[in-house]
Amino acid sequence: MVRLKFSVELNYEVAAPGCDFIFNIHAAHTRHQRVVTEMMELGQFLMPQVHTDATTGNRYMRLKAEPGRLRLRYSAIVELTHHVGAPESIPEVPVARLPADVLTYLYPSRYCQSDRLYEVANKEFGQLPQGYGRVRAICEWVSKHVEFKSATTNASTSALDTLGERVGVCRDFAHLMIALCRALNIPARFVTGIDYGADPALGPSDFHAYVEVFLGDRWYLFDPSNTAIPMGLMRFGVGRDAADVSFATIFGSVRAEPPKIAIEAVVDTFSNTELPFRRPEALSTDDGSAVLIGALLAPLA
Repeated sequence: MVRLKFSVELNYEVAAPGCDFIFNIHAAHTRHQRVVTEMMELGQFLMPQVHTDATTGNRYMRLKAEPGRLRLRYSAIVELTHHVGAPESIPEVPVARLPADVLTYLYPSRYCQSDRLYEVANKEFGQLPQGYGRVRAICEWVSKHVEFKSATTNASTSALDTLGERVGVCRDFAHLMIALCRALNIPARFVTGIDYGADPALGPSDFHAYVEVFLGDRWYLFDPSNTAIPMGLMRFGVGRDAADVSFATIFGSVRAEPPKIAIEAVVDTFSNTELPFRRPEALSTDDGSAVLIGALLAPLA
């Protein structure tokens, strides 16, 4: 088991007459990601509404901010219990046998134009044996053919753009891998969160995007940017692509400061926790069943 302690601080200057926000910065509740404690601090006296999606476990907080400075600080401790599988024994699932709630992750989406990547996907991976190994080959291909470089793309960059430009940040790696998987009828989805164990040379801790692929009977973790340790990935939300799970969707005029994120792993010999490390097995923290647990909110004036 991995225990992670983290905080996310967001600061905005809100213009008159105010602004509506939808945030996705609460740790998701799943059967394998347990939120032990959490706290939300708000710099304005507000009454936010939190909604938990029954299928994904995504938690969305909606609020209307007054003009002026708005500060949010969310902190939590989560415990991750990883399912560990033998890669050679994990099959791809025929479309006819996929669970109904997985089917949406087969279709093209705004940033993952899988319908336009069939020829590339079939040429590179169509002749490989089906299963976890083929998906890992897709992940490694994206990691090898795209250069990780900050500030090289923007919010409109798609999988097609990344395939052509061969440069991007974590969300671009994720979109390209997802599109290639879907082009081969393999369900794949976009995941947002933060991670423990990234190379400090990449800069301060930040939000991270990675991929989950449905194989066998569950969703398996992949990080095509190869910047994170999969055991140290903590989830906020999942969706078809980045449009579904932005950490902040803003309806109004604001000036935003860069996020301030801190994360550490907590090791406790009495509770059998361990530091995240790279391992060759297939890892999953989602068998497809969301757990609905109430959120703890503490607005502060």
